[in-house]
Amino acid sequence: MTCVIIDYGSGNLRSAAKALERAAAQGGLDTAIKVSDRAEDLANAERIVLPGVGAFGDCRQGLATVPDMMDALDMEVRQKGKPFLGICVGMQLMADRGVEHGTYSGLGWIGGEVKRIEAPAGYKIPHMGWNDLNFRPGARHPVLEGLDQGVHAYFVHSYSLRAEDPGQVLAWTDYGAPVTSVVGRDNLIGTQFHPEKSQAAGLRLLANFLRWTP
Repeated sequence: MTCVIIDYGSGNLRSAAKALERAAAQGGLDTAIKVSDRAEDLANAERIVLPGVGAFGDCRQGLATVPDMMDALDMEVRQKGKPFLGICVGMQLMADRGVEHGTYSGLGWIGGEVKRIEAPAGYKIPHMGWNDLNFRPGARHPVLEGLDQGVHAYFVHSYSLRAEDPGQVLAWTDYGAPVTSVVGRDNLIGTQFHPEKSQAAGLRLLANFLRWTP
């Protein structure tokens, strides 16, 4: 089995690859982790990961400039239903649009917008560091198996996804106000936090993703 991490110039590619390799090894999974900027490699992958750091618009433009990548994502993820994981801005790109330094179209897989965090006075932006995950009642997901209510994960972001459908928000974090932490539907799942930096909890999530059959 092959899991492709998309290289479009925005993401902690080495960290994500190393974490996925470690998760596969610890889980006894025969999975090859491949970082690629070639759209054709998505056709030969069983799973696809889209990382992302930086501004929404920059990441969206970077993804669009990779030859044929947008079409390949639509074919392999939306039409063929391959398991997909978006990380940080990679999760945000799943939304309809982002409004960071302008308005930019997303992939349109999760209805909603990515807006600046509305934290009350005393809360620093960006939201950076460890915070707990609160799972929506009844929203347990195979990729979240084994993660306890309140488990800590590592965040670095100033914008968050406001999903139109509350049922697609699987977990949230309290940062003076609710911040979307995990979204998902069908063969799609996304984390605002960085599983590759979230130690044991992150490795568990990544191993679950590598096993997941939607």
